[in-house]
Amino acid sequence: MKPGVKKYFFAMVVALAVLAGADARAQALAPGLNYMTNFSSVTYFEPPHDQQVKMRLSGAKASSLPGVLFDLKELKVEQFSADGKLEAVVQAPQCIYAPQDGVASSAGHLELKSGDGKFRTDGDGFLWQQNEMVLVISNHVRTVFELPSAHPSKL
Repeated sequence: MKPGVKKYFFAMVVALAVLAGADARAQALAPGLNYMTNFSSVTYFEPPHDQQVKMRLSGAKASSLPGVLFDLKELKVEQFSADGKLEAVVQAPQCIYAPQDGVASSAGHLELKSGDGKFRTDGDGFLWQQNEMVLVISNHVRTVFELPSAHPSKL
């Protein structure tokens, strides 16, 4: 795997790890609550950059399901560098998340973009296993790299 691809794949895994923590906190903060709307969770860097946002997870709605599961709608995870630059964005219209097992899945769409827009991958149907650090996008997977333009004098 090329270094750039590895970086953005890692960003996806880290972003989904934040999702795990956010859902566990939501459940702990609101026992008996069946859903949350317009939620957001922020993770910060370690000192000396502890005032800088590392990851922001947001969504339109999180509904609790039987068996300690969550149905998440309009998921968006943003990862930032220590200097505040957007590194990656992950979006999915819907997924089911099992925080105790560290597993998220959906038959729906998933999209990962680099902060500069030069790398995108998307597909339909995904399974993420947090403990194994595995992300599988199962159908209609498409990856796009924007290559730097060659200067005409170098052609």
